[in-house]
Amino acid sequence: MDYGLLKQIPLFQGIETHELKSLLSCLGAICKSYEKGETVIMAGSRAEQIGIVLAGTVQVIKEDLVGNRTIIGNVDKCELFAEVFACASVDVVPISVIASGDCTVMWVSFRKIVTACPSSCVFHTKLIENMMKILAVKNLALNRKIDCLSKRSIREKLIAYLISVADHQKSLTFSIPFDRNELADYLCVDRSAMSRELGRMRNEGLIDYYRNTFRILSRDEFVV
Repeated sequence: MDYGLLKQIPLFQGIETHELKSLLSCLGAICKSYEKGETVIMAGSRAEQIGIVLAGTVQVIKEDLVGNRTIIGNVDKCELFAEVFACASVDVVPISVIASGDCTVMWVSFRKIVTACPSSCVFHTKLIENMMKILAVKNLALNRKIDCLSKRSIREKLIAYLISVADHQKSLTFSIPFDRNELADYLCVDRSAMSRELGRMRNEGLIDYYRNTFRILSRDEFVV
């Protein structure tokens, strides 16, 4: 086990390296590898464990009854997923998680995170504190996405999203984690209409882009 990597995971921050082995045993941690396109969590299942991406990336998606797909987001290395559903003890998970490429996921028990173990491990307080912070950060991220989706036009949605990513990466030149189809699914818009709007924005000198790398050329005019 790469304990240096584990210390980069927000859930384990502030926990000493020599405590990590006991912690993983306490949480019943297991690791599993997945191939690209493989289902990590199937919609309709019950979430009792939290997934932690150790390598690769997974994508959280939701499909309606007729097969229309919405991308909720990507989960990168050292990030968590399914913690909200495990925390809420939902009977049926409404989303699926798919491996974007070959990846490795560590599964840990949410109940064991928030429940003191018989050994009274000293790291449990820090673990609970870290989990509360992660849930708060995820809530803020969800609010940012709701803000993007609440915009009326495709242009307004694109601007809100691109500004959000630029602010997060602290640069006017940045990469997004989606291709065009995925970005359209993420913003819940038509792919062809979105591509035409991106072209117009580039022709107007607002942005430039190549594949999934974007540059905001005129921040003053780049407003919703």
